[in-house]
Amino acid sequence: MVPDSLRPVLEDRLDLSIEAGAAVGGGCIAHACRVETNGRPLFLKYGDEAVARTFPGEAAGLEALAAADSPLTVPSVLATAPPADERPGFLVMEWINSGRKGRRFWATFGEGLAALHRHTANAYGFEQDNYIGQSPQPNEWMDRWPSFFREQRLEPQVRMAREGGRWRDAWTAPLDRLYRRLPEVLPPAPEASILHGDLWNGNYMVTATGEPALIDPAVYHGHREADLAMTELFGGYDDRFYEAYRSAWRLAPGYEERKEIYNLYHLLNHLNLFGGGYAGQVERLLRSVG
Repeated sequence: MVPDSLRPVLEDRLDLSIEAGAAVGGGCIAHACRVETNGRPLFLKYGDEAVARTFPGEAAGLEALAAADSPLTVPSVLATAPPADERPGFLVMEWINSGRKGRRFWATFGEGLAALHRHTANAYGFEQDNYIGQSPQPNEWMDRWPSFFREQRLEPQVRMAREGGRWRDAWTAPLDRLYRRLPEVLPPAPEASILHGDLWNGNYMVTATGEPALIDPAVYHGHREADLAMTELFGGYDDRFYEAYRSAWRLAPGYEERKEIYNLYHLLNHLNLFGGGYAGQVERLLRSVG
């Protein structure tokens, strides 16, 4: 349902009349609902300050993905605002009807992601800091990729793990070795592709016409392999996705080692968000790359 405190501001901002609302999945940390209006259905996410602080970065990321030259569907952002008085913060997007995967779904997805990654910047970072899940994700612009990945990705997660009492002393030595190796293992200045940033298999959907759509991003400009690595972390995508991507844009030798380093960031984030169940994976990965 749409909270009563949200109805007037939504109707005013969107110039629509809200007729009904129903809770749906997909909000993750936020409340989510389908809003029926006198014009078209909308997707609404809302929540208190702890949740709503993630909305501006998500909105900016969706807009950046939509502006890139890609055949992938990205929902349009219609409105967002922080909490005020008794009203929760909110993010409103177009509603995308879901369907079943078409015959070329995975090929289209792989080709489309390669096309998305062709949209580049002159440095690594993003126009604003954002969030990956509920974790802050700093995006200060930097010119060297290994430095960016260490300072803007790994170090903040390690710091959170230490402050939260989740870091193990035995991890420090392999982490230090990894830090020393980063300039050798990671390319110094790969193309600064626009990245979804959190591309596990829960952050895409299938449209009513059977095409791929991107949702819930943590966007920044970085090495495109970081996006691919995340697709492999929790179950992976269909082989046809990877074949199509590589046919559209080949990967350089050494990807198998680099993807482990890139996924260390996500495992540390899951350790910080969800607890010690990820400690074993973090330890194994650190010992393999450090």
